[in-house]
Amino acid sequence: MATLTGTAPAPARPRRLLASRRTRAGILYALPVVVYLLVLFVYPIFSTLFLSLKSTDGSLTLHWYADALTGVNLSVLFTTIRISAETALFSLVFGFLLANAITRLKPLWAGLAMLIVVVPHFISALVRTYGWIIMLGDQGLVNQALAHLWVPGAPYQLLYNEIGVVIGTTSVMLPYTVLLLYGVMRGVDRRLLAAAASMGAGRVTIFLRVYLPLLAPGLASAGLLSFILSLGYYITPALMGGPKQTMIASLINQQVMKQNQWNGAAAEGVILLLLTFAGLLLVKLVSSLGASRKKRSAS
Repeated sequence: MATLTGTAPAPARPRRLLASRRTRAGILYALPVVVYLLVLFVYPIFSTLFLSLKSTDGSLTLHWYADALTGVNLSVLFTTIRISAETALFSLVFGFLLANAITRLKPLWAGLAMLIVVVPHFISALVRTYGWIIMLGDQGLVNQALAHLWVPGAPYQLLYNEIGVVIGTTSVMLPYTVLLLYGVMRGVDRRLLAAAASMGAGRVTIFLRVYLPLLAPGLASAGLLSFILSLGYYITPALMGGPKQTMIASLINQQVMKQNQWNGAAAEGVILLLLTFAGLLLVKLVSSLGASRKKRSAS
């Protein structure tokens, strides 16, 4: 009996040895990825952070952050947030209408419609922006159509102002919103809508009290995604906006290319990164709340 007791732990040694070999192999396989992330992501972020805290004499300072959060730079930050919020709102509205219409089509037509939505996204953003500049100009297609329809006040100033910037950025963010909302809408159990209709609920009641709550997490995630992507967008605001529509990406470009002010640009970049992280945390929070809500409704 004692012999059996003494020899019982022996088989555990090969298991521990095998586990250690697997661990070493896993670390060896993951090492290139870790090095890649450290060199191309972690190191640049910490270098930018250190540069934003470095004064002209080499000491640590918060001067560049104070400068970024005052005066014209603060106004640019508020402009960036406002235009990004407007872009997210319009992307959400038009994306909802498009995705909802596509879900009602037959599979073949739905696939073709999604192809039309997605394919322009693979065209260069610069080409698409110049296309909008041509269409929205004083003699462009939009103003000519408005003039032929005898719309009062045509032609309208649709370029080099906030209207032009929002139109351009919304067109860029729209495919992301449609794709995300289309997936969410396809996942809605239509039997719930039919059950609500069988109990006497009208279309408006079904939409507001059944359909929309089911889509709420997806709507919030799509809006936050558009907002986050718009925060650091550069090409369209720079080409279609005026001086009052300068966004933080354009400000960083000016500080680096024209003013040779790398420290201030680094501080602006860190602030933009913090805003992006805050948006991603909100997306994660909304997704977790939506998942917990689905579990409660399923139970």
